[in-house]
Amino acid sequence: MQNTSLQYDEAVMECRRIFEAKLKDYGPSWRILRLPSITDQIFIKARRIRTLQSSDIRRIDEGIKPEFMGIYNYSLIALIQFELGPEPENPSPTNVDYLNLYDQWSQKAKRLMLDKNHDYDEAWRQMRLSSLTDIILMKIKRIKQIEDNSGLTAVSEGIESNYLDIMNYAIFSLIKLSENQY
Repeated sequence: MQNTSLQYDEAVMECRRIFEAKLKDYGPSWRILRLPSITDQIFIKARRIRTLQSSDIRRIDEGIKPEFMGIYNYSLIALIQFELGPEPENPSPTNVDYLNLYDQWSQKAKRLMLDKNHDYDEAWRQMRLSSLTDIILMKIKRIKQIEDNSGLTAVSEGIESNYLDIMNYAIFSLIKLSENQY
């Protein structure tokens, strides 16, 4: 029997290790990015996954797992940016605990996943990996439209909800990959 909560935590910890290592290598250099630029970075990763899923030819020897991890981390970065606001032109040194923010947003995404996973009865387990990729791309298009509308929506979920959903679909994809379900 599968333990979604445990599998979820394992996938998130792997993503967090990458985030932490890159934070040590580069610092929070991503703070310079505007939110639409982060959204576009997620889009690039999702498009690469879709291309790799549709073609047997690869020119870069990296699979889709690192891309799903990047989608999770960039979505989380977007939420941190959304929370903190844009970095000033000449930032002064701050004592922002990015790993703590990472953990807070990860926990929020997991709580959302547990609630939705209960109500949807783990439907994602019967989905194709390619469908999860397509849904991530759809969510990105929604975010881009909301960004183009200056963050305003009439009746739809906002940017935060869409990033959280993308994070969860990325983790579902990582779980499927760990189970060799393509």
